[in-house]
Parts: sequence; C-alpha cells; structure tokens
Amino acid sequence: MAAATSPWPSGYGGLRETVRQELVARQLDEQIAGRYPVGQRLRILDAGMGQGTQALRLARAGHTVTGLESDPELLKAAREALATEPAGIRERVRLIEGDGRETGVHFLPGSFDVVLCHGVLMYADEPDALLAGLARMLAPGGLLSLVVRNADALAMRPGLAGAWSDALTGFESDTYTDGNGVKVRADRLDALTSTLAGIAAPLHSWYGVRVFTDGVPGEVGLPAAEELERLLAAEDRAGRTEPYRRVAALLHLCGVRGG
Repeated sequence: MAAATSPWPSGYGGLRETVRQELVARQLDEQIAGRYPVGQRLRILDAGMGQGTQALRLARAGHTVTGLESDPELLKAAREALATEPAGIRERVRLIEGDGRETGVHFLPGSFDVVLCHGVLMYADEPDALLAGLARMLAPGGLLSLVVRNADALAMRPGLAGAWSDALTGFESDTYTDGNGVKVRADRLDALTSTLAGIAAPLHSWYGVRVFTDGVPGEVGLPAAEELERLLAAEDRAGRTEPYRRVAALLHLCGVRGG
C-alpha cells in the first residue's frame, strides 16, 4: 500500500500501529464521554505510556495527564514530542521515569479519574498486583483502560499466514513473541474479567482491536485517506461485534472503580 497524506497523526507510525492507536483512542473517548460531562477536565495517569501517543492526545483534549514510563529511550521520545507542543499543552503534562508497579510511591490513592495501562500487562511478572495498584489510583467511579494481547486468538495470525505448526501451538499457548523477539504473555478475557472484579474495578465494556490487520507487516505504511477511513470503519465495527471481536489480536477492556 502506498503511503499518502492523511488526517491521522504521523506519530502513529505504520498501518498496524495506526489501527491500534486510532481504535483505542475512539473507544477510550467513547467511554469517557459516557461517564463524564462534556468539557470536564480529567486527571489521567498513563502507566507505561511508551512514546506518549495517547497521553499527548488526551492533553490536547484539555485533560491533565501524568505519564509514567520506565524505559529511558521511550521517555526521551515522549519528552521530545512534548517539547514540540504549545505551552498550554506542555503545562498539562507531567512525565515521570518509573514503573507501573510503583504508583503508590508517586501518588496517593484516588488521585486519578482515568488510568491507562496499554500494552504493559504482557511484560508484567505479577500482573494481578500491577492491576490492583493501578485500581487504587482511581477515584470512585474512575475508569481503568487496559490494552492486552488476546490469548484466545494466538492461532489467528500464524494460521492466516499458513504457518500451521505455529497455529497449532497458538491454540494451547498463553505466550507469544513480540516485534522485538521477546517472548511475553497474553491474557484471556474471562481471566481478566475475574481479576477486575477482584480488585473492585469490574469490567464495564470491552472491544477487540486489529481484527483484520494484525498480519500486516510492521513496515507497511498508510493507504490513501479514503481507503484508510474505510479500513478503520471496518476495524471499528468488527471490534464491537460478535464474533469478530473475540478473535482480535488485542483486547481493550474498561473497568470502573466501584462500578
């Protein structure tokens, strides 16, 4: 697919990352709009923010955002991206070098209206403890947003690529190899539903992310704007529709503190 000028931020990267970030953004905005009055300025924590894509987007929307990131290179990239923003946006963002397991060191319980934990759980040695700590950061009624790898769909990508041995392994596995060659864990919807209930942030809504485009090579760029719009519309609908969302590469789960 040929790269083309599009309305989506260049910071999203190639097609696969654009689909992920854009769908998660739409879904998150939907959840926020359903819980808070229009125009309310929220206190948001992005734990494991990476390069800060969602953190900066939410700051541009007027929210106060704290980004927590343990990787110095990713934190540097986030700081560089923040430095290009207008002063009013920079004032709403605080970036901290730290681990999502250390939220109690940096913040008081109930300090945030929304907590994001996107693409982090697969690298956590003690995921339940991490989630419990993040849930404690939420004010009553606050929103916990998780993006995880879907363990129930690990056979999909190799199966569609004709890698039959890997597909057969995927049926029984709860681990996969990420883009950097690191073997990490995946999560199942039923298990996370139980975990969220146990930490007093029960599951409120969930979506699938990247139903159709997970097998696209990472280096593939964006198509023309009209085609990209149709692609995103199809992915957006699939991520909300049974049975498609069940086989999405990623799951976006939204729990509500005390909900």
